[in-house]
Amino acid sequence: MDMTHISPDEVIFWQWGFASLNATLLWTWVLMALMVGGAWAITRNLSTGPSVSRWQNLLEVIVGYARDQTRQIMRQSPSPYLPFLGGLFLFIAVSNALMIVPGYVPPTASLSTGAALAICVFVAVPVYGILDQGVGGFLRHYIEPSVIMLPFNIIGELSRTLALAVRLFGNVMSATKIVAILVAVVPLFFPILMQMLGLLTGLIHAYIFAVLAAVYIASGSEARRQSDSAGAESDSPPGT
Repeated sequence: MDMTHISPDEVIFWQWGFASLNATLLWTWVLMALMVGGAWAITRNLSTGPSVSRWQNLLEVIVGYARDQTRQIMRQSPSPYLPFLGGLFLFIAVSNALMIVPGYVPPTASLSTGAALAICVFVAVPVYGILDQGVGGFLRHYIEPSVIMLPFNIIGELSRTLALAVRLFGNVMSATKIVAILVAVVPLFFPILMQMLGLLTGLIHAYIFAVLAAVYIASGSEARRQSDSAGAESDSPPGT
């Protein structure tokens, strides 16, 4: 990416009238095609027997680790949430990992991509909350412990969505620019080390984003369970 461009949104490959194709759109679609093709190639010959392929074994390790992490974070069955959270993690992780490919610009270095992913989390929170508690149960936690808290809880939902988007954009964009500067100034071995460090931090950013999404999704149902538990204890007769 040209050093004068802060975001891949500014790199325009094709434009006709108001329609344009920038680096963010191009690499996002390339990334999605690679992920869909890779998923099809790995899962087309799955085996339940004692002998499995290396790719299937790797896939089972990743899925198993993701299930364990989701269960530990959310304190409930990970099955309903794993496709969404796993999809977020894989998209961000693969997007950041491909930074080592010359000429590639990660879509996650764009604020629009970070905002889109954060909006997905913003929508997922009420969707999963309503599926778990019903409409009334989910909306009730916005006015707990008092209706005065309603505007503050709404502001909190919006602010954490903004924080997710800006955090991902800032981290990935800064890492990309630092590597580009080092490649221009010291074009030998040091940039290779920075590329490896960028690969590691990219995976960490993907993990943090997925963990925060899991925490946000679980927060509503967790608050509801605590409220129900407190109510059950207050309703129980003394001495029981």
